[in-house]
Amino acid sequence: MQKSKHEQPAVNTRSKIRWGIVGIFVLILITSIFNAPAYANRAIDAVNIATQIGIPRIPDHPFQLGLDLQGGAHLIYQADVSGVSFGDRAQAVEGVKDVIERRINATGVSEPDVRTSKVGEDFRINIELPGVTDVSAAISMIGQTPTLEFKEENNMQPRELAEEEKAQIDKYNAAAKNRAESVIARIKADEDFETVAKEISEDELSKNNGGFLNFIAPDRADPELYQWALERSEGDAAVDLVENREGFNILKRGEDRDGEVQAGASHILICYLGSRGCANSQFTKEEAYERAKSVFDKANAGNFAALAKEYSTDPSAQSGGDLGKFGKGMMVKEFEDAVFSAKVGQIIGPVETEFGYHIIYKTSEEPVKEYELWRILIKTQSATDILPPQEQWISTGLSGSQLERAEVVTDGQTGAVQVSLQFNSEGTDLFKGITERNVGKPVAIFLDGLPISIPTVQTIIPNGKAVITGSFNIVEARLLSQRLNAGALPVPVNLVSQQTIGASLGAESLQKSLKAGVFALLVVMLFMVLYYRLPGILSVIALILYFSLTMAVFKIIGVTLSLAGIAGLILSIGMAVDANVLIFERLKEELRRGKSLKAAIEEGFLRAWSSIRDGNISTLITCLLLIWFGSSFVQGFAVTLAVGVLVSMFTAITVTRVMLRFVAAWFPRFGNALFLGAAKKSEL
Repeated sequence: MQKSKHEQPAVNTRSKIRWGIVGIFVLILITSIFNAPAYANRAIDAVNIATQIGIPRIPDHPFQLGLDLQGGAHLIYQADVSGVSFGDRAQAVEGVKDVIERRINATGVSEPDVRTSKVGEDFRINIELPGVTDVSAAISMIGQTPTLEFKEENNMQPRELAEEEKAQIDKYNAAAKNRAESVIARIKADEDFETVAKEISEDELSKNNGGFLNFIAPDRADPELYQWALERSEGDAAVDLVENREGFNILKRGEDRDGEVQAGASHILICYLGSRGCANSQFTKEEAYERAKSVFDKANAGNFAALAKEYSTDPSAQSGGDLGKFGKGMMVKEFEDAVFSAKVGQIIGPVETEFGYHIIYKTSEEPVKEYELWRILIKTQSATDILPPQEQWISTGLSGSQLERAEVVTDGQTGAVQVSLQFNSEGTDLFKGITERNVGKPVAIFLDGLPISIPTVQTIIPNGKAVITGSFNIVEARLLSQRLNAGALPVPVNLVSQQTIGASLGAESLQKSLKAGVFALLVVMLFMVLYYRLPGILSVIALILYFSLTMAVFKIIGVTLSLAGIAGLILSIGMAVDANVLIFERLKEELRRGKSLKAAIEEGFLRAWSSIRDGNISTLITCLLLIWFGSSFVQGFAVTLAVGVLVSMFTAITVTRVMLRFVAAWFPRFGNALFLGAAKKSEL
């Protein structure tokens, strides 16, 4: 018997609801693993140990913690703008702020927060450094006045080694070889390789592991070491000395295994005007495609090399287009995807990349052998150990003290954005000499020892007025101008406040905050179950998903959690429950009016939506205002509250509705007391 046309849609709807339930629990599982991968990794490790399957571990990206939870330093500096004209003070302070950010970022401090503020007529720079323990070093680095330098290319020829220096290197290396040969003798006398490595080896990375280098592959090891392992058998040790750029190696080989798959391929490239690295082609993109298609139609294994020499615009054409062997990640994505999806011996194309159109001949595909290797290293000396590497740039004597100002201007004819420089009389003379020596050559501008711009000198500039041109937009030009002025204007900064928060105090604050959050969540869940019964149980599941999904969003978008932020998260739990309360109360009202359970569920959501929408929108508007006008702690509170409100709207309206629709089929048409919750008997 066939189902009626009225029954079929009901079956389809029920099936969709079931898939919705599966999706809810899968989302809970995925977000929970993402938030706390350590527990999942323990299970993965146990499975790998038991089965040797090799399931990859889940990467752990920790939550970003604020200064009050992680510990660190909070510094407040006052900028001395007395030497700057009134109209330039704000820009000068922004320039100093940029310099401080660059200095902090160079130290590797994670998530520093640098802000400027104005208190009366005073300009201040507020700095938060999470996790910083050596506060005195940070203060010393930040408090220095920015230094601006103009440098030119170092064209001096490096000097040759003196005879005495050559003799010193030869003597050192001869002694190193004697020591290495004595090590081989000890290994051949049955001394334990790993024990000798811990005693003798000069490779600090592997020494403590008994010289163990793990498995080496051609692209992750010196070619001399890989070639030795390739020619030896498992268990071979101290057979001979292997010399490489580091020194003398005494090696031991372990087992081998198949590594990543590498492919061999040749190609013919037809580039066109505008493609990357294509300077001499006269083809448009359409013409290049037609030419590539024509070459592809006539290509086969026998004539591919000849066609590559005739048509290819790539340097590999001289070798018949042969690219050798390569693994994944070594070529541009489009080329790599095409090669690894093709079969050996297949010719494919045209394949478009940023370089043009390729016809590709796949010649091989096989895993690369990797070898387990141990080594004892005895280092040797070379010329670079005595002669330091030559500096690329040398000082010109021109610095920020001779730069009067930099500003953003536009070219009167083309409208292009430029940065103009104006030097004082001393700087004018120096700059004239620099430009005379370097016409057609680059001159680098360094701020705090790092290059911020490397313009090329177009002509001699005798009047001390220059412009830096390039493909600037207004934002980039303004930033460069700020950095130049930061090194030119005398804006020292003075420390006026210092606060250090210990890591133990931060950890204690975090522990207490998390306990408060978990306790609040459990109390709310208990209330919902006791008061609303079955819908309350469903709201508990929705709350679990809400909490797990919210924390995952925090981790994905990089929200910095502080005490204020955790307060916003806890408050948003109440907002999440508020939506469920409105829905369940409307559901009870509809049931008391005699409506069926299914109709009451739909009507309850429909009537509650306007109240939920208006309440949450007003909260989000408040959050946006707090983010826009508030300080860092207030902003942290507003961000976590806003994210929590948005996620709660999803879990209340979507997740709770799907679960109520799912369980409604289990009950009589008009429901029962499980849906009426803690209602008075007179109301039933």
